[in-house]
Amino acid sequence: MVLSEKDALWASEKFIEYFKNFNRIDDYFRARKIERLKKLPASVVEHDLFQSFDLHPMDMNFKVVPAYPLSNKEKIEKISTNLFDGLLERTASFCNDQNPGKTLKLVVKETTTNTIVGFIKFGSPLINSKPRNDYLGGVPDLKIFNKRAIMGFIIVPAQPFGYNCLGGKLLASICCSHASRRMLDEKYGTEFCLFETTSLYGNIKGASMYDGMRPFLRYKGDTQSKFLLTLGEDIYFEMKDWFAEKNGGEDLIHKSASSRKLKTQTKMVGVVKASLKQHNSEAYKDFVEAMTTATGVTTQKRFYMSEYGYSNSKEVLLGKTDTLVKAVNYDRFELENIVAWWKKNASKRYDKMIRENRLRNKLEVWDENSINQIDIIR
Repeated sequence: MVLSEKDALWASEKFIEYFKNFNRIDDYFRARKIERLKKLPASVVEHDLFQSFDLHPMDMNFKVVPAYPLSNKEKIEKISTNLFDGLLERTASFCNDQNPGKTLKLVVKETTTNTIVGFIKFGSPLINSKPRNDYLGGVPDLKIFNKRAIMGFIIVPAQPFGYNCLGGKLLASICCSHASRRMLDEKYGTEFCLFETTSLYGNIKGASMYDGMRPFLRYKGDTQSKFLLTLGEDIYFEMKDWFAEKNGGEDLIHKSASSRKLKTQTKMVGVVKASLKQHNSEAYKDFVEAMTTATGVTTQKRFYMSEYGYSNSKEVLLGKTDTLVKAVNYDRFELENIVAWWKKNASKRYDKMIRENRLRNKLEVWDENSINQIDIIR
């Protein structure tokens, strides 16, 4: 597909105008958050979120609740996906886009108050990762790897529970628990033996909430890839429809394709580049430079892994054996032991916040009034 010079110039200006507003990744997240808040239903209620800020971590207990039915017939408390998505939008700094492949949404509830302290969403791992390849000794057979590995795309504590009580560490450790793994095993009929995730803001911050979590999570290095941020929803659908019209009414990417938004945007950029190169070399140069600058907004991310307390996860992921072997610390990954580990660390944090008069006592949610008040990198 080749656009006319007039059309290629119009499309290039749309891309350049959108991305020129973002100098850092938090600029991008804030803009996307403003866009999403305008569409959030008024029915979302924040009283479901944890607000008992005088409750000491030692007095808290937790349960993990799926946001949609599991495959078995056991009666399990569930959270509607609408409630999950709505409350997450109010809580998270970033936008809750769809992840590829497998999906399991969980909320973590504090049982004394029966309120939500955080959100978890698992998905299929990224296609490629240098730290993972270093760990495995090369690029794995993805058919084998994807069957046994899972990624944490959302690990978001309610705020200020996260700030006051190391809520991010609680959620991250629960991702590594046998309780979460068993839910995944049951849903997908396999035995998962690797969990991976990345820091959200990369090297903008010198530390991550995942640091200091051994043996549950271990830092494995920084990612190397750079990529163009995805367009906001309004401009994405405008451009998608415009390109389809220019393409004889056909979408650039087939409707059944995975990661369709990313692939569609990549195709758009490729079409604009090819068309400008053919018609206008100066405009082509300007567009390539602008997209390179926009790509530079993304940062390397810190990459973390958990082997769920197995001693031979690597061999299983490489297809050398199908039988998992428990390590000596396997039982530490049971939910009650994870919560006990968290209580010890969270109590130190909570008590320090009390002593220094830094305990936060107001629920932090995103709305039109708070959009410029909440620190988006938190």
